[in-house]
Order: sequence, then C-alpha cells, then structure tokens
Amino acid sequence: MESYKELLKQNKEWASRMLETNPEFFQELADTQNPEFLWIGCSDSRVPANEVTGTKPGAIFVHRNIANIVLHADVNLFSVLEYAVKHLKVKHVIVCGHYGCGGVNAAMSNNDFDQVLNMWLRAIKDVYRHNREELDQIESKELRAMRLVELNVKEQSLKLCKTSVIQKAWQERQAPQIHGWVYGLKDGILKEVISIKPDFSVIDPIYVFDKVK
Repeated sequence: MESYKELLKQNKEWASRMLETNPEFFQELADTQNPEFLWIGCSDSRVPANEVTGTKPGAIFVHRNIANIVLHADVNLFSVLEYAVKHLKVKHVIVCGHYGCGGVNAAMSNNDFDQVLNMWLRAIKDVYRHNREELDQIESKELRAMRLVELNVKEQSLKLCKTSVIQKAWQERQAPQIHGWVYGLKDGILKEVISIKPDFSVIDPIYVFDKVK
C-alpha cells in the first residue's frame, strides 16, 4: 500500500475509535470551536501540539512555521493571531520551540540556504547576535544550540507583546497571557522559558501604542 493511502486507512480507524469512545465526538467538534490556547510552534513533525500536551482536538488553535518565528510582516501568522485573540478570545498564547531544531541549527551556521530561507533564518541570527556574549562562552555546540532555542522562544514571545493585537486585548480584557515553552525531543517534557502576564512594563515604551483601535 502506498504511504498516503496508509494515512487514509489510519484515519478511518482513528475516527472509528473516537466514535467508540464518544458517539457524539465529531458532532460536538462540528458545533463549536472554543479553544483556550493559541499555539505558535515549529513545523517540525515531531512536535504536534495536541499530542505533546495530551489534549483533544478543539482545545488548541495552532499556527506553525520553521523555528516558531514571529515576524511582523508575516500576514499568515498575524491573521491567525488576530482571529485567535480578537474573535476566539483565547486566554493564552504559547510560543513553543524544541531542542534539536533544524532551523536554529541552520541559523548558527554560515551556510547559504538560498534567498527565502536565508531571510527567514535571519530572525534567529539576530537573536544570536543580541546574545553573542552569552552564547559564545558555551563551548559545546549542542548546548549552545539548546540555549539559542530558549533565547529564540523568549524573543518571539516578547515580540508578540509589541503587537497592536495583543496590546488591544490587554487593554480590553487583560488577556491573553504569553508563554514561551521548549519541548525536549529526548524526554517529551515541556520546559517553561518565560511567562508574561498582561503588563505593558515588559515592553520598551517605543513599542507601546497610545490608542489601539
């Protein structure tokens, strides 16, 4: 059997198991979407949001890209962010990276990955540059990469606080909280790197909007 047909077969088996557990499972999912969390994660196939958090479909609204980057010119990400925060009114936004991230490892190198990927990885290179003093003191390349993963998650979390989407929600409903996590491929454990409650003091004043519409 071809691999894609195997996926279709496994889908039918999964749907059957869900109905055995709860005959109303799919009808309940179809009737409403009311997730409490927005997950901004890495596209890496080894870090599926629902599985690593032990949650069922419908609990987490998900956006994924290479190395869980928050770029202010990324219309795709911001359409997801605005919908999740403004319309779904999520209570928490999670930026989740993972150790062993290929995007982070690539950004640490001087390899030319062609223009589009080079532009994307530059966001991580900037994180390295801003934290060079700390990172260059780490002799082990593996440990240095692990620390860069953590610093990247922290930086992307703070970038969210600089957006008008988040700031407006903070003004109107004192939510969402922003969380930065790192997932360990070797042990399956999520590590909290940063947690930010609605608080404009975490943002440099140059990024704070006077009147958010």
